[in-house]
Amino acid sequence: MADNKKIMLAHGGGGRLMAELIDKLIVPRFANAALGRLTDAAELTLEAGAVCFTTDSFVVKPLVFNGGNIGTLAVAGTVNDLAVAGAKPVALSLSLIIEEGFDMRLLETLLDSAASTAQRAGVPIVTGDTKVVEKGAADGLYINTAGIGVKRKNARVGFERISVGDKVLVTGTLGDHGMTIMSQREGLAFTSSMQSDCACLNGLAELLFDKFGDGVKFMRDPTRGGLAAVANEIVRQTGLPIELDEAAIPIDNTVQAAADMLGFDLLNIANEGKIVVIVAGDIADRVVAICRTQPLGRRAAVIGEVVAGTESLVELLTKTGGRRIVQMPYGRELPRIC
Repeated sequence: MADNKKIMLAHGGGGRLMAELIDKLIVPRFANAALGRLTDAAELTLEAGAVCFTTDSFVVKPLVFNGGNIGTLAVAGTVNDLAVAGAKPVALSLSLIIEEGFDMRLLETLLDSAASTAQRAGVPIVTGDTKVVEKGAADGLYINTAGIGVKRKNARVGFERISVGDKVLVTGTLGDHGMTIMSQREGLAFTSSMQSDCACLNGLAELLFDKFGDGVKFMRDPTRGGLAAVANEIVRQTGLPIELDEAAIPIDNTVQAAADMLGFDLLNIANEGKIVVIVAGDIADRVVAICRTQPLGRRAAVIGEVVAGTESLVELLTKTGGRRIVQMPYGRELPRIC
């Protein structure tokens, strides 16, 4: 394998080259007892109780971006989906669909990123799969993941728990990931200090559940569709209106400038390292204070409230004193964002 600088179709053929790719390049990066057995299914011993299970696919373009790459994103995105569901992530799968001709050194870099992200999160990658497709049949590399988590006993989150008077929080600045990706796309690149917020949030979520228990009523990571999609989903599921305060929403100045230049509404833009949290109104300030003690929550803020009303809408109280309806994003603005 050392003499082959590019992925060949033979690397996906089930023979010696595929065995070398798996044994020498992939498995050593994710070494653990469950993966090391190389069985068709990993054997796991889980704590008694409810189990959460999620899956995701990653097709981000470009593969490498400021603040991360597809390997970082694949692990963080799956860990976060479990964390905001109130689960302790315990194991991940990682499957690769590689295009013929893909650079082997770049593949090693992306796998190193996935491995280090999983290690920092404390969540092992215990199984996976590798496929190689013809040149032109994929855009370099796609990654599919799945994750298993054990539901925390102190986590009770769901739409049904949201009520009038609850506060809407976000754990940091919005739009960083989406605008970073767009800034690096062909034809849209410009020099800036922007970088993706891609990060594993299981530690921050665990802290909030441990400190506030039932006071945390709902969590969601605002990925595709951003804050606007999450808020509209809450309103649709509960029938309760939400008011957001534009002046309170934390946004990096460079990200705002990029959005203005390119004509994007940051409420619709994807994030990969933030949590939208609904909490009981009387603990909101304390939740923000705890978030701000953590690196991933330094810019946390209360940004809105669940209110009484007859119209199930998300409204933004603008900086100029007006109101505007925040609609569910149509979905065409930012393809290949994750």
